[in-house]
Amino acid sequence: MKIKRIQNESDYQEALKEVERLFDAAPDTPESERLEALVQLIEAYEEEHYSLPLPDPIDALHYYLESRGLSPAALIPYLGPLPQVQAILNREQPLTAEMIRKLHEGLGLPESLLSQPYETATLARRQGTFKPLVVTS
Repeated sequence: MKIKRIQNESDYQEALKEVERLFDAAPDTPESERLEALVQLIEAYEEEHYSLPLPDPIDALHYYLESRGLSPAALIPYLGPLPQVQAILNREQPLTAEMIRKLHEGLGLPESLLSQPYETATLARRQGTFKPLVVTS
């Protein structure tokens, strides 16, 4: 396979097969350099054609809690008192820069994820799409 830009699904599949063939290439060999170049081309193609958008910050917080079996009270050290946590999880109050910093430092959540714009309850009410979430401790 000639190394070239991946332009379509056929090129992509061919590149994947070649990477599989070269996977165990010894370091500092022409095969390992070929492998590295192919991986970069594959990553660029996947980023363009298969990348998923980041979830919005509030959805990410809900997922974080649910996936770990935690209650909203687990966010108190990062967001403030429970009523404030509930207001944030219900999109009634936005995350502040300080909250984002604390969530990043304390929970390891990416700042780039938390600092994205997201729909608030006010906007959802205007659009008629607001569905309040019942949040209990």
